[in-house]
Amino acid sequence: MPIIKSAKKRVKQAAVRTQRNKIQRRRLHDIKKDLYDLIKEGKADEAQKLYAQFQKVVDTCAKKNIIPKNRAARIKSAAAKAIASLNA
Repeated sequence: MPIIKSAKKRVKQAAVRTQRNKIQRRRLHDIKKDLYDLIKEGKADEAQKLYAQFQKVVDTCAKKNIIPKNRAARIKSAAAKAIASLNA
């Protein structure tokens, strides 16, 4: 355990930030799962509507460095391709 006052504060800050990041990461996972469930069911219109929210969540996570920017781009691209395959 830290002894110095500033080190104790950093431990508290790290715990708060970790919790905040876990919430964002969970939110990303949940919306991604919902989107792919709609795609598997073949509901293209609903998936297209949810995709807009999905993009927002992915971009937010990338902006906050929860996930890398390139990973965010790959996730969005894969989802867009999956939705496009329903419409084709």
